[in-house]
Amino acid sequence: MTTEPSIHGPEALIARSIPFLEEVKDMTASTEVERWLNEKYGPGSELYQALSALVQMGVQEGWAANVEIDGPAYRRSRIAEPSERTLHFSITAVYMDSTGNHQGHPDRRFRGQYHGHPYGEFNLVVPLTPGAALNGPNGWCYGGWTAPAPGSQHYPEAKDGAVIALFFLPSGRISYHAAPQE
Repeated sequence: MTTEPSIHGPEALIARSIPFLEEVKDMTASTEVERWLNEKYGPGSELYQALSALVQMGVQEGWAANVEIDGPAYRRSRIAEPSERTLHFSITAVYMDSTGNHQGHPDRRFRGQYHGHPYGEFNLVVPLTPGAALNGPNGWCYGGWTAPAPGSQHYPEAKDGAVIALFFLPSGRISYHAAPQE
């Protein structure tokens, strides 16, 4: 009896992401695509459950969202660079925890690094704290997907606890630059 070796760690997350990337490779991130993602692959779906479990395992094991950007409350890591295998998407994990932050926002949200999405972005949002949310282009996402459109720019923001976001970036394109004056 032969058994296939099982894959673990980042390789398992990448392998599980590829069929999804095949499906979205020719889509443009938008409100309509965000709605479609949440209808087809929302928190009750097998894809959401599998990717959520893998990225949470990655954070626990230290291979996902393990590079501190602003202390332990704001971390990220690139799990896969864009390549032919990933249909030229990069895969990045981000961990944000608004608990006890001292940024001074009235609703105690935690605000990360301002950035832009030259080609858009597909984001799986996994709340770790019940009621935690990530701010997306259509408001707070308490679990599911956001899909910022090409050319969009924003501060990533979390509120009411910890979230993990799994970002799929076409061609790995993200731009970090100074925020406009508020």
